[in-house]
Amino acid sequence: MAAGLKTIISLSFVLAIGFLLVILSCALFKQYLPLLVVATYVLAPLPNWICGRCANPDDFVESSGNAVVDFGRFCTGFLVVMGVALPAVLAHSEIIRIPAMIMSIVGGLLIYGTIISFGLFFQEEQEF
Repeated sequence: MAAGLKTIISLSFVLAIGFLLVILSCALFKQYLPLLVVATYVLAPLPNWICGRCANPDDFVESSGNAVVDFGRFCTGFLVVMGVALPAVLAHSEIIRIPAMIMSIVGGLLIYGTIISFGLFFQEEQEF
């Protein structure tokens, strides 16, 4: 699948909408704690990437490094769930309002979805 200019433009548009929602959730209600969601979603793909590089299985042995890859997936899942749960906990404790929580969660999911989509569209093909 070849990724072209239209893919880059659409991904950047979705990323901009995600950042806009998170920033608006902070600015409209004058509470800037939902910006932590951006940090969790930006950091979420890093454990997968790092553990995928560290595992580096041999061509002859397919099962080597599965524990490292599983640990990276666990850390990524933890960060994604934390990105959704953090605004919910902040809204439950009445630090932020419910509309700010919704905008923060939707914006964060758009940001994370864009990062993952970018990685899927522009990954290098391995040649043997």
